[in-house]
Amino acid sequence: MRMRILAASLALWATAASAQAQTLELDGGGAVSITGIVPQAMATYTPKEGINLQVVTGQTLTRSLMRVAAGQLDSSVVPTPAFRAMQEGVGPYESHGDNARQLADSVRALSGLPGSTYHAIAWADSGIESWEDLRGTSVYIGPPAGIASLQITGMIEAASGLVEGEDYEGERAPWGIATQSFQDGHYDVLVISAPVGQQSLNELSLQRSIRILGIPDAVVGTPEWDAYTERAGMTYNTIPAGTYEGQVNADEDLLTAANVMFLAVHQDMEEDVAYRYTKAYRENIDAMKASNALLRAAETEDPFLGVNAPLHPGAVRYYREQGVEIPEALLTD
Repeated sequence: MRMRILAASLALWATAASAQAQTLELDGGGAVSITGIVPQAMATYTPKEGINLQVVTGQTLTRSLMRVAAGQLDSSVVPTPAFRAMQEGVGPYESHGDNARQLADSVRALSGLPGSTYHAIAWADSGIESWEDLRGTSVYIGPPAGIASLQITGMIEAASGLVEGEDYEGERAPWGIATQSFQDGHYDVLVISAPVGQQSLNELSLQRSIRILGIPDAVVGTPEWDAYTERAGMTYNTIPAGTYEGQVNADEDLLTAANVMFLAVHQDMEEDVAYRYTKAYRENIDAMKASNALLRAAETEDPFLGVNAPLHPGAVRYYREQGVEIPEALLTD
């Protein structure tokens, strides 16, 4: 009888704890992209910190950032250059002007997040073997809205000097139809953001042999490349040799660009909620990476990589408890 009473008490306690948990909504990118995979993985661990995370994938993250800034959404994955564009009222925020610049002041960051890796793919029999060979071709450069096209065209220019609209034709379309459109011959080169080793890219390479263009060693570290990565919110990643079965140049490691993100919330989020939200992510990164092979190559060591918004006080509290030095630029007055 006493065991039954104890079990019933525990069940009631668990129900009460669940009822008291904070429910937050988080916008992510495509469900099979890193910007979608990380939020979904995060939702597995936030309940341990009393947060039920409702993840909505497939969102246009530049729009999600506006919703966070306006207090209409709890949190979002945010591309680093999107926040800079919002502060300046340019790019996808040009039509919002002063309103975007004012709303940017209410955005706070919790942590840097990994992004996906750019794969510049051509058919092996197309004659395209280098960046210079993109001259006169059509290249998929991302969706009509968002920041990806700026990152992709910047990567091509930094790697080759080729300028979109002058040296090659940039093609814009939603991510969801990009690969099929490439297969249908709508453009010569597909530059797509994807986790290293994504199965759909491997299947593409098995249907017809592909070549992936890597960033030349001579380019990396030049002032032009450094300026690009700073401006576009990018870092480096490697596509290891042998990653894709139908890749004709799979005998070499390929260096390429990878985008970086941060987890954004509104400045009015309660400090303790922001603290627990930050803790739930930072203390379960290793478990997330162990559970999904697509996350294993993601850069997660630096908690501030990709962060260009001020940190929320709850996040500051967490990092200080952990003895992590916080850059002055990320602290508010």
